[in-house]
Amino acid sequence: MQAVLGYFLLLLSTCRGFLEPREGEVAQEQLVEGDSKWGSLWPLPRSVQLFPDAFPLTSSFVIVHGPGSSAGASCSLLQEAFRRYYEYAFGDSKWQDNTRPNAGSQLLQLQVLITSSDPECDQYPTIKSNESYELNVAAPVAVLKASKVWGALRGLETFSQLVHKDEYGTFLINKSEIVDLPRFAHRGILLDTSRHYLPLTTIFLNVEAMALNKFNVLHWHIVDDQSFPYQSITFPDLSEKGSYQPSTHIYTPTDVRLVIEFARMRGIRVVPEFDSPGHTNSWGKGQDGLLTPCYNGASLSGTYGPINPILNTTYEFMVRFLKEISNVFPDKYIHLGGDEVDFNCWKSNPDVNNFMKQQGFGQDYSKLESFYIQNILSIVSSFDKGYMVWQEVFDNGVKIKPDTVVEVWKGENCNEELHNVTSAGFTTILAAPWYLDIISYSQDWQRYYKVEPLNFNGTEEQKQLVLGGEACLWGEFVDATNLTPRLWPRASAVGERLWSGKNVTDIGDAYNRLAKHRCRMVRRGIPAEPLYTGYCEHEQKGY
Repeated sequence: MQAVLGYFLLLLSTCRGFLEPREGEVAQEQLVEGDSKWGSLWPLPRSVQLFPDAFPLTSSFVIVHGPGSSAGASCSLLQEAFRRYYEYAFGDSKWQDNTRPNAGSQLLQLQVLITSSDPECDQYPTIKSNESYELNVAAPVAVLKASKVWGALRGLETFSQLVHKDEYGTFLINKSEIVDLPRFAHRGILLDTSRHYLPLTTIFLNVEAMALNKFNVLHWHIVDDQSFPYQSITFPDLSEKGSYQPSTHIYTPTDVRLVIEFARMRGIRVVPEFDSPGHTNSWGKGQDGLLTPCYNGASLSGTYGPINPILNTTYEFMVRFLKEISNVFPDKYIHLGGDEVDFNCWKSNPDVNNFMKQQGFGQDYSKLESFYIQNILSIVSSFDKGYMVWQEVFDNGVKIKPDTVVEVWKGENCNEELHNVTSAGFTTILAAPWYLDIISYSQDWQRYYKVEPLNFNGTEEQKQLVLGGEACLWGEFVDATNLTPRLWPRASAVGERLWSGKNVTDIGDAYNRLAKHRCRMVRRGIPAEPLYTGYCEHEQKGY
């Protein structure tokens, strides 16, 4: 989104009517005292019982496939996850097998049991992926059960968060019984790689952080007005002429595959966004005749506006380009944008106006936008793909297909917008209250945390159409130097809101857990900024 409109949200702070959580779910049980009754779990599981019994873990501890699991050693996704979470739990310091006095029984194994006949080891996660799991920790063997590998990944993260150290340096884990599943199926982070190019290392680092916070969608806003870093095989001039630097500031086909696979191994979908007909200045540099020539009176002004919707060549290009995108990105959905289309250039162009008359559009340029969008949706549908659009497409009366996902991003009346979108029968995701490029001198994570996505006037059927939400970090003032600390742990607040039960609203408890979770992220290599004053325990103890 354009920065000038995005920053309008700063005045609003958040969507009106979204600050009051609703009651209704049974609170989680707890049996352990401490700074937070839930230790440092983030996001908070749906049902938790933590007991005082603590079991030591020594260098003999292993993570293994459970007996009878449908996923075995050939499941590379889980094998890699076992290694990764072993390092997360214990890799920040050397093993110290000197256990504390009266340590009791040791935990020797975590057995991971996949109960479905199809564990989905070699597949890509989808909007329908099962991320539920059960975790029971008791000596000498802990058991993690999940129907699919995606639930096992989430359970491994929870297990790793339960591991802690005592004053003797002994690794411990409390007896635990956890039953968990996400509240919303779509829990996204938007990264913008057009305003500033983000190196692969930065993307990987933040996808890793997404997994630590149980996000499951990377919304990759890969191109925009400023640059076109996606290297197209079919149209190589798009990045050759439209990127900041065609040799260094591009994402090659290999780069894209690496991002998709890195995300898949963490149960994260990659949804690409190729926004049009607006936000396309960089497209025109590598594709002659694609953009609309603007006029100043009767003469060409030398500038260009949105994609030209009246030419057959436009749709011939889009068929070939979107076919490539559909093949490159395996997710079911492509985000087609459709926001902030400036009609002034179309209005100035005599050829466009003649086309409008021929089509019977009068002076209603939203009908021309609708004409374009409908053609694009039909093209994408022909490749067996679904599509997401920004809310303007719906607001402008574009005749969109019933399976379109509408993303709500405008802040003033987003509760009303959610009502309107869902009452029309469309599924939706919410982004409006979670624009993280807007910063303030405060603990603004609390504002994000207090949002209740379903606090709008609608039926239960309408509320079931809310797939989830996204935290968006637009890139006008963000590059690799400041993206990660600006995103985390502020996005963590959104992560818990989209994962945990709607009754999880205690700001004080959230602060205690999030402060510890932030320190855990730092310990794991994520340079998350502090919530407030203080220090991390590992800074004092040196691990």
